[in-house]
Amino acid sequence: MFRKDVKIDLLRQVPLFSGCSRRQLGEIAAIADELRFPAGRTLISEGRRGREFFVLVDGTVEVQRGGRRVATVGGGSFFGEAALLTGRPRNASVIAVAPVQALVITDRAFHRLLEDSPAIQRKILASLAERLADAD
Repeated sequence: MFRKDVKIDLLRQVPLFSGCSRRQLGEIAAIADELRFPAGRTLISEGRRGREFFVLVDGTVEVQRGGRRVATVGGGSFFGEAALLTGRPRNASVIAVAPVQALVITDRAFHRLLEDSPAIQRKILASLAERLADAD
């Protein structure tokens, strides 16, 4: 089980939360569950509704689109944030190729946090706007 400080440090690396203060990251850490998944487990299925966001702590996953590998990523990576924010179907599948340890935030917990904390909501929106502006 991670200490709160470790969760905060992991979440600080996620661009979506880059504008959040340490206290706000602590609020986000409080809703993040620590889960383990065996090799071979599908964490995200392409085309399905997204219900969670993952911060990969340890292990390796493969990202696939249309059944073809597009990336292999390890600890420190994150995925699933777009589905939490848009409610759109997943645009890729993510499969554990080695045992995985991850922080997982469900859509319900995430939306409740945003409703309860307008300050966090504003910072996440600002972070998204900045990312969109950088993409242009």
